[in-house]
Amino acid sequence: MRFEKIKSHAKVNLSLNVLGKRKSKLHDLESLVAFVDLHDQIFIKRTNNKNHIVKFSGDFSNKVPKINTVSNLLNILDKKKKLKNNKYSILIKKNIPQKSGLGGGSMNAASLINYFEKKNKINLTLKERYDLCSKIGSDVILGIDQKNLIISYKKKTTKIKKNLKIFTLMVKPNFGCSTKSIFKRVRHYSKPQLSKIRSKNVDFNLMSKLKNDLEIISTKKYPRLQKLRDYFLNIDKNSYVRMTGSGSTIVGYFKSKKAALNAKKLLRKNYKNYWCNLSKTI
Repeated sequence: MRFEKIKSHAKVNLSLNVLGKRKSKLHDLESLVAFVDLHDQIFIKRTNNKNHIVKFSGDFSNKVPKINTVSNLLNILDKKKKLKNNKYSILIKKNIPQKSGLGGGSMNAASLINYFEKKNKINLTLKERYDLCSKIGSDVILGIDQKNLIISYKKKTTKIKKNLKIFTLMVKPNFGCSTKSIFKRVRHYSKPQLSKIRSKNVDFNLMSKLKNDLEIISTKKYPRLQKLRDYFLNIDKNSYVRMTGSGSTIVGYFKSKKAALNAKKLLRKNYKNYWCNLSKTI
């Protein structure tokens, strides 16, 4: 049997507001989420092996823990007997950095859930799908369809049907941010802002006026992030700059590829040891 190939796209938070904290100690969030053409490559096929085989390769594979989102997903599906005792060989080429705020691990799990469902390997109700995703990670549910989304107050989700046509220049320092550590430092909450926004009104101008509540926390903890962000801001006045997720990736958003390429050239010259990727929203 040949391997089938799956694209597991990176996500960026065009905005992120922390609205409060639940009794479960998790935070209520609202966010404008987009997917970009940067992706991990997943190769999958059934195997006669007694156990699943999960292997990682690529630039960002060396620090993937033995217990990860994919192994957790397979373990849960096996316990619930959803895979009917079938075992899979899964090879993942990691192109998305870890601890970057780009959701690489979460999107790997989401992409596999989507694959299993589309191929009729598993059958899940809506509730089962949500419960499965939540057991693996809070971001996993976002990647099931890999569609741009408005996630507003009380987890209301609205798909953005149009292509945003934005070029993204993603720059990650040679360190990552711990999501748990960043959220522990949240002391102030925002009021809901996205519930009144209609998907047809989401454009470059609107997005430039939004924010990421975690950015001020991350840049305060890691001054190098603030320095990178400030440098980014001075490159092109027609672009806007924002951290994605809890960091550590800083993203510049551009209307034209030419402007993004110019910024990439300057950033690579001044931040030679930082990961840098030019992508586009899908």
